[in-house]
Amino acid sequence: MNYKSYIREIADFPQPGISFKDITTLLNDGAAYKAVIEELVKRLEGQQIDCIAGPEARGFVIGAPLAVALGVGFVPIRKSGKLPGETIEADYALEYGKDKLAMHSDAISPGQKVLIADDLLATGGTIAASMNLVKQLGGEVVGAAFLIELLELNGREKLDGVEVISLVQYE
Repeated sequence: MNYKSYIREIADFPQPGISFKDITTLLNDGAAYKAVIEELVKRLEGQQIDCIAGPEARGFVIGAPLAVALGVGFVPIRKSGKLPGETIEADYALEYGKDKLAMHSDAISPGQKVLIADDLLATGGTIAASMNLVKQLGGEVVGAAFLIELLELNGREKLDGVEVISLVQYE
């Protein structure tokens, strides 16, 4: 399936010069959305995965259905201050500053094999921070799965050699 044909590009959003990759048009098509999850499951075949972690919010729409399809749990990674229990945090760089991601401190058990899932791999900052959280709790990051990868931003370089799966690539 040509997933790229379901992704709307919006010029100059959120700022001039950026071509935003809007996946809501793909999510709105049940067959295309289902095909994305099924394709990711197929590409992950044979890997041992105990749970999937995904950063908010679009990581939830890829990671949660992927977790259901694989029969494993899902761990939400949220912005600082959004989770109700005891948390751990990791900083990550934004284009104009820094932010923090958080995970419940009991979300990952030592030795658990964790796949990070998100809609898009760009610079890799959010995913590197997500990996940091998993490692802080003793988990092992066994891979990262994305719908989209922006190749020109070299996000893979921040992921410490972790295997990366992406279904759609933009130069």
